[in-house]
Amino acid sequence: MTSGQRGTVAWSTMLAALLAACTPGPEAATERSEEAPAPATLDSGDVLARVEGLSGPEAVRWDPDQDIWFVANFGPSQGEDDRDGDGFVSRVAPDGEVVDLRFMVGSALAGLHMPRGMALEGDTLWVADVDGVHGFDRVSGTHLAFVDFTALEPGFINDLAVDAGGALYATDTGRGRIYRVVDGVASVAVEDDRTGPPNGITAEDGSGRFLLAPWGGGTKLRAWDPVTGVFDDVAELVGGNFDGIEVLDGLVIIASQADSTIHAVDVGEGTVTPLVRVAGRPADIAVDPSRGRIAVPYIALNRVDIWQLR
Repeated sequence: MTSGQRGTVAWSTMLAALLAACTPGPEAATERSEEAPAPATLDSGDVLARVEGLSGPEAVRWDPDQDIWFVANFGPSQGEDDRDGDGFVSRVAPDGEVVDLRFMVGSALAGLHMPRGMALEGDTLWVADVDGVHGFDRVSGTHLAFVDFTALEPGFINDLAVDAGGALYATDTGRGRIYRVVDGVASVAVEDDRTGPPNGITAEDGSGRFLLAPWGGGTKLRAWDPVTGVFDDVAELVGGNFDGIEVLDGLVIIASQADSTIHAVDVGEGTVTPLVRVAGRPADIAVDPSRGRIAVPYIALNRVDIWQLR
């Protein structure tokens, strides 16, 4: 049996068990809420660790080379002032231990205000913010660059992904756009109703396309090809107000804030399976594929939960 077959068998077994264990979610919410929904329906032992002491954590990114999680925090004011400069990125061990709470911060020329989605490109960690994207040295935490989007009049820059050639893409949930950043210059790659509008974004395995998690009332999981510009509907989602999106063992893992559930989408089979019912409104999730773990940030709860999925 190949490693890919073993992964498929493991996921099939896990999904069957989780589908039997999960109960239907609460009525859909239309906005992020400060009130946590019902607790997880699965045994709490599935939560490997709770990372606490954070400050409005909006996004997580796994760095496989360093074997650590990066966590983007809005900061103490948590968005009361969009440009307060008190945002930061934490460095967290695989088991949830906070190694360095304020590992990355802004510079005197480019403050880090409300850091959101992140993407790794070589030795650079790119971080979305109010007016553009910051680049940090992923090993030292040094602030390296800031790409200013203000000339494009962005709405809400939210999540990031990188293509095979190293170009950076950023979603704009407020404007229904996807931006492309090449050589430190941002441009509008696409502005289209079919983007969702886009909240989360991740690369689809092997196709060169990006998968888009829609915000608002959208329930279509769409793939977008940045070369041809073609959009394809690949699945009908369950839930709403989708945020983080990742690919793990060939499945699309997507966070729904409407039912506070992490779902697994088998695009080939056209099925959507609830994995875990979480303790708050899930924001931009991340996966550690080597261990079969998922990190789920909750802005309002000031914490990240790390779940053991397999």
